[in-house]
Amino acid sequence: MSEVQEIKLDRMRYTKNTTSSRLALLAIVFDVLFFISIYKSNVGTWYYNILMGASIIYNLVFMLAAFLSSESVKSYKAEYSYVMIILGVLQIVRIWIYPMSAHAAVVNNEPVMGTAQFIRVIIYLVLSAACLFAGAVINLNKSRALASRIASLEAGKA
Repeated sequence: MSEVQEIKLDRMRYTKNTTSSRLALLAIVFDVLFFISIYKSNVGTWYYNILMGASIIYNLVFMLAAFLSSESVKSYKAEYSYVMIILGVLQIVRIWIYPMSAHAAVVNNEPVMGTAQFIRVIIYLVLSAACLFAGAVINLNKSRALASRIASLEAGKA
């Protein structure tokens, strides 16, 4: 290992993992944009059902879990990378819940979700998931490298 790489790894012991943290926060921003786009729609009473309530609760839980992950990956906690991966997968699964069903539904001869909004909300969900996946991979790589460096330093002391 070169001296420059050793310095970078040693520096990680004293700095925060802001890249993964910011990606998790960006995932929350994309989720909020999705949230706003879906809930500002008002086409008849199609949205007024139990699924809407569950979706609102899920959004709150998602934002809390993503924020917790954002704060935890700052200190290179690898287990929160897995939380971010799960949240990313759930964001992809959400595409088939509201956007697909709302795009296919028609109320009073009017589509519940037009094509432009449909594409926009899918982009928001995919970007949210991509941010979570990227942040998770970055954190896993950095946390493993840091753990390895700390282990080598402790072995050198013994």
